[in-house]
Amino acid sequence: MKSEIYQINFRSKYTFLLFFIGLFSCQHDPIVQPPVDTGSSCDPSVIYFEKDVLPIITANCAYSGCHNAASKKDGIILDNYNNVIKTGKIKTGNASGSKLYEVMIDKDPKDVMPPPPATALNSSQLKIIADWINQGAKNEKCTETTNSCSVTNMSYVNNIKPILSSCTSCHKSGNTSGGVLLDTYQGVKSSISGGKLLGSISWASGFKPMPPGGSKMSDCNISKVKSWIDAGGLDN
Repeated sequence: MKSEIYQINFRSKYTFLLFFIGLFSCQHDPIVQPPVDTGSSCDPSVIYFEKDVLPIITANCAYSGCHNAASKKDGIILDNYNNVIKTGKIKTGNASGSKLYEVMIDKDPKDVMPPPPATALNSSQLKIIADWINQGAKNEKCTETTNSCSVTNMSYVNNIKPILSSCTSCHKSGNTSGGVLLDTYQGVKSSISGGKLLGSISWASGFKPMPPGGSKMSDCNISKVKSWIDAGGLDN
């Protein structure tokens, strides 16, 4: 009888030990935050993922042959918040320890991302990525108002290219839908003629609304594109 009790207790302790070891050795996926819409206007001191970070990553990383959902080079997909968190090895609050940021500032041309001959991210773009991670890599959203939307000194590289990056899946080299090319400066410059670009993204009468079947671009981004065009549409 004592022997049976001992065996039962031994099995119970052994089972608990295995459970305890398994609990702490198990590898869990990073916790992914759902988008949080604060319902308030954008705070200039806060970096917002969809407004500030995603356009930079989409234009420079998540394209065909690299880190979009189809190519997923090295198993890394950077086309939305969930995938950036899961595959970008983000350490919230620690940009310098996050792989996504580390490769962007790497000095070795063999390791830096995006790889040559692509243009490296500039200091302003790198600061946005770093600040977002250091602020907790949150998935917050906000409402852009006239007061929070700055349209002065618009740059093609820093502002317009990221805004139009969502259009390049259809309007790119090898897939120039409607004869419009938006993945190069020259293509975007050509689309300005006759007000085609601005008319399409603002859904103006007489123009084909873009994107077809999708949501209209935000008023803030439309204003940024207009401001850049009004300033001469420079390759700056």
